[in-house]
Amino acid sequence: MKQLPPDTVRLLSSSQVITSVVNVVKELIENSLDAGASSIDVKLENFGLDRVEVRDNGQGIKAVDTPVMAVRHFTSKICRHEDLEHLETYGFRGEALGSICAVAEVAVTTKTEEDEISTQYTLDLTGKIVSQKPSHLGQGTTVSVMKLFKNLPVRRQCFSSTKKCKEELKKVQDLLMAYAIIKPELRLMLVHNKVVLWQKAKVADNRSALLATLGPSAIANLIPCHHHQEQPEILLEGFFPKPGADYSSTSTSNPDKTFIFVNNRPVQHKEIMKLLRQHYAAQYADDQARNRYPTLMLKISVPPSSVDVNLTPDKTQVLLHNKETALTAVEALLVSLYGFRPNADLPADKHLSSESFPSPSSPLQAYSERNAENSHSNDSVPRDGPKQSSADTSLDRQASNCSSSSSIADDWIVNQIPADLESNFSLYNDEMSQTVTKPASKSPERLVDNKMSAATISKVQISAEDWSRGTALTDPVSGEPLQPVIIHRPTKQNHSVPDEAKSESSSSKKTLNAITEKRAALTAYDMISNRTMRAPLSPVAIFEKEARAEVLREKPTASLQDISVAIHERWKNLREEDRKKYEEKAKKHLEHHEQRTKLASAEGPREPGVRSHMQGQKRKAPLSNQQLLDELFAAQPQKKMKNPAPKPSQPLPCSVAALRLQLQRLSSQSSAAPQGLRLVNRLASQSAWVILCGQRLMLLNPFRVEEALLFKRLLENNILPTASLQNPIQLTDGSLGGAEYTEALCSMEKQSPELNGAAFFSDPRLVANGFKVKLTPGVTSAERHLEVTAMADCVPFLGVEDLREILTAVLHKKARTVRECRPLKVTNYLQGEAVRLARQLPTNLSREDVKETLLRMEQQLGGANHTCIHGRPFLQHLTDIPITEQELVAGS
Repeated sequence: MKQLPPDTVRLLSSSQVITSVVNVVKELIENSLDAGASSIDVKLENFGLDRVEVRDNGQGIKAVDTPVMAVRHFTSKICRHEDLEHLETYGFRGEALGSICAVAEVAVTTKTEEDEISTQYTLDLTGKIVSQKPSHLGQGTTVSVMKLFKNLPVRRQCFSSTKKCKEELKKVQDLLMAYAIIKPELRLMLVHNKVVLWQKAKVADNRSALLATLGPSAIANLIPCHHHQEQPEILLEGFFPKPGADYSSTSTSNPDKTFIFVNNRPVQHKEIMKLLRQHYAAQYADDQARNRYPTLMLKISVPPSSVDVNLTPDKTQVLLHNKETALTAVEALLVSLYGFRPNADLPADKHLSSESFPSPSSPLQAYSERNAENSHSNDSVPRDGPKQSSADTSLDRQASNCSSSSSIADDWIVNQIPADLESNFSLYNDEMSQTVTKPASKSPERLVDNKMSAATISKVQISAEDWSRGTALTDPVSGEPLQPVIIHRPTKQNHSVPDEAKSESSSSKKTLNAITEKRAALTAYDMISNRTMRAPLSPVAIFEKEARAEVLREKPTASLQDISVAIHERWKNLREEDRKKYEEKAKKHLEHHEQRTKLASAEGPREPGVRSHMQGQKRKAPLSNQQLLDELFAAQPQKKMKNPAPKPSQPLPCSVAALRLQLQRLSSQSSAAPQGLRLVNRLASQSAWVILCGQRLMLLNPFRVEEALLFKRLLENNILPTASLQNPIQLTDGSLGGAEYTEALCSMEKQSPELNGAAFFSDPRLVANGFKVKLTPGVTSAERHLEVTAMADCVPFLGVEDLREILTAVLHKKARTVRECRPLKVTNYLQGEAVRLARQLPTNLSREDVKETLLRMEQQLGGANHTCIHGRPFLQHLTDIPITEQELVAGS
């Protein structure tokens, strides 16, 4: 890594700010992709606020680069600003890790191919290393971000509601889907609170990536398209909806399935999106199609020197130097596919204007952007005409000021601040009122004002220090720094209020930022001497409690109103003797309640202090190890600890020559063994065993062996328990992936048919993976009916795609055994079960148990790779036993 020169830092400066969990995940994923990773795991805890972990198998970070890996403006992507013209990586500023360190606790674990072990580094707020320790992880880099926005409570408060957190989680999944489509060779997995939400395996091409990401129903209506232009060089590739296809299956109400890429970078381009929507909606006469977003993938490839990605901090928006040519190429591709574009415009794009594109961060920026839009709307020159559009003019002017554009807000602040602030703010307010009343008109007075304001540009020089302190902009009247708008609330008048009214008003206050619960009057509970007691149940309540379960069993889809009506009818039609039984039960409830009331009155009310003390004792958490150590090692010189009694010991005669002779005897005896593994002794501190393999001393971890043996047995023999589905899942050729998959399913082993001809599949490859499938035959193959009536509920998110994975193994891999047909979700679940069972083994295994484990390892695992399910070896080499004196001297 090298530090960027100051002039390059100034040109690239983006004021990178982490404002959400998506920003963190996006920066870390792009770092992983730049490191050549082919597998990325994203793990979140509490929607990413407590922990964000991104693990990859890339090249890792070299040891010489680790001191500056999170320091701002240190990067290995570029060396100078001119390198942006040949940029082939996602990142280039060297600000991502440094920005994350400023708002969270960051730990980086990395290992290169040359390193023997991985190392975990803990970073401080400035990105410098605080501590480091060895780790067990393999090659690659793992970045753990803990306590996000811990020092910014206002920013963390934005995620206080569950709705906001779920929206953020959906944005993270959409981001991973975009990279999964553009990188088919990439394996991705998203885990939230230890539950796999979404994953995508390695595939061959973009079509397979779309199939794995969007599903077969969405990809069935997409066709590949290709367009190439030589001068200037533009290559368009992608998958577009079929002309004339049903818009309900080829479009959505939001743009999360419209993927646009520029040089393999997912971007948001408003004008390209508008073209795509216009030409797609032109096929349909229905007005509802004009408000939808087509499901498609568009990949635009241009030379790196023809695109500017240094526009916004998150790099989701780009500037194309030949924008008009690129738009013309996209339009030509769409016209060849859907026909000529209509003249009708689309309605206002609410999603793009409010979500996809950031709003102006200041009134001055909003005013500048509004002026640019008005000037653009006043230019009536067509795109293909000889004149240059206002957008191109502004782009050329921006390029002449700086070789690479920075963020819009920064450029406008530096170059466009007028001297007379009062006139500009009045001009902004006038412009706002004029935009509301007359959005498409501009008076001559406004044009004169614009010229006068442009003449006052660049008269005031504002330093970065004044701008960061908030003292750059001052009020021309008072000379004080401009303050944010404050909303004043009317103060309450201090009239004499009765104590009763005060108590009512204080009790009616609601606590903000807390979970509140609306409670009705106390009808079910009575407060007796500070104790909560359940009120006696009436005969109707007892009958309703018992009858509700019966009604739900008979009609599971009944609503609350239907249940109440049914219970009321049953009570009216109840026989007299049955009604007397419920009255007797209610009488017993009342007697029991009266006894408890008398007992509570006799004991008297509890003291609140004792109650709160007991509650406090219940809630008291155990002390952490650090607190215990602080108490044990506190400075108390007057109290001396008693010397512990000496442990009994006995000297034993031992010599190196005798030990070598004994090991040689063991080696000669083990030569007749099949694998040459003999136990020597156990290391009590590590629960590991020293074994002799030929002339080598090795360290055995028996728990890793047990993990592998348990996992193998579960893969081969475990049958997942199924739970009946309330609504069976219908299986069709489209949901299974094609007619050949349906035929493969129908050819599997079945039970004997029932009276109506229906039969359940008994093939162990289906039953062991938690699927109970029912086949109702028909006269023809089109009339037969397939449905899933029960599935395993122990595996999260098990579905039809996993059944398709089983059929793929049967059809293409000719899988015959249960182990060969395990889906990925089931395999991960069985791995967790194997680890859980292995942890239940006793810590100290006897010699006989370890011998039995070695014997089972040789019989069941054979000559396979002796590693556990996490890829760690069973045996670690310690040293070789010298045979001759020369080897002994050489080794010493």
